[in-house]
Amino acid sequence: MVSDGESRSRQAAPEPSKVVRSVCLFVGTPSDQSVLRLRTLAERLETHGFEVQTTRLCSPDLDRILKLDRDGDGSTFFSVGRVDLTEAQERLETLCTTKNVAFNVELGSERPTREHVGLLTDIIQNAPTKTFSFAYTFNNRPSSPFFPSATYETDGFAIGLQPTNLSSGCRSIDEWLERLHHVWAEIDLVMRGDDDYLGIDTSIAPLLDGAGSLLNFLRRLRLDWDRAVSSDIFLGISTFIASGASRPVGLCGLMFPCLEDFDLADEYERGRFSIERCVFLSLHSGLGIDSYPVGVDEDPDRILEVLSLVHGLSDKYRKPLSARFISDGRARIGERTGLNSPYLADVTIRPL
Repeated sequence: MVSDGESRSRQAAPEPSKVVRSVCLFVGTPSDQSVLRLRTLAERLETHGFEVQTTRLCSPDLDRILKLDRDGDGSTFFSVGRVDLTEAQERLETLCTTKNVAFNVELGSERPTREHVGLLTDIIQNAPTKTFSFAYTFNNRPSSPFFPSATYETDGFAIGLQPTNLSSGCRSIDEWLERLHHVWAEIDLVMRGDDDYLGIDTSIAPLLDGAGSLLNFLRRLRLDWDRAVSSDIFLGISTFIASGASRPVGLCGLMFPCLEDFDLADEYERGRFSIERCVFLSLHSGLGIDSYPVGVDEDPDRILEVLSLVHGLSDKYRKPLSARFISDGRARIGERTGLNSPYLADVTIRPL
């Protein structure tokens, strides 16, 4: 006879969470109907067992986006995508007083200058929470559903997952990637009848801790962070996600969001996720400097040096990269942040 305990141990493990980080609609002329369309798409995914975290809308029509953000209930995230430096400077006060509007400044075709750095320092001084909604981009790819890199090119919708959650219970990276491949195919099947379905941004986008953290998964596999960085583990993952989906769109790379992946934030605290290591990982596998802490007293010339390096590497290798620095508007180098965000870890800031 089999005991109750033995019976329970033989039961199938619970299904890992199929988490959609972003369903993003790209539209040239956004309206209230665009928001309704997003809700319909999210509901369809939910009926097929997906957890949808956010619905997002990206359009270059700044005035319409500002109106939708102003009139909305805050549940939809908006982006105007690429904004040139002059317009960003002229409209910065407005952009910094929105509920949920992101934007980026593209530097693929021009070298970073002190003026570009000044845009970041102005945001830090006047609306530090908006550092989360702003990024510099370099040779950016359009139609990514991830903010603030999202940039409009054509009407349609794209989907981005939180694939780390699928690692729950996996005993190897290959097992996790196989699960991911099946989920991509499932989404393609669910959306196969929509002519405006652009595809899936297969980027690995970690969040928080536990199953949502890429570093936590490595630890569960007993893979040391220092050793993993100087191995081919991340190259293998990035190669798979760049070629494994039938309808890839957007960035399709590894994200190392310093403050959003809480286990990665722990490594930063230990001095094991320096800006050099971040840029190194970005060059061969990742997508740039993401949610990386910066002190209010950081030397602007140092920020410019880092941006110039990222610009040069992106241009040399024709690789999409970005830089998103995070500040609470108060913490100096050597002080602990007070970000007051459930999505960002607080850390003691190190110099870049």
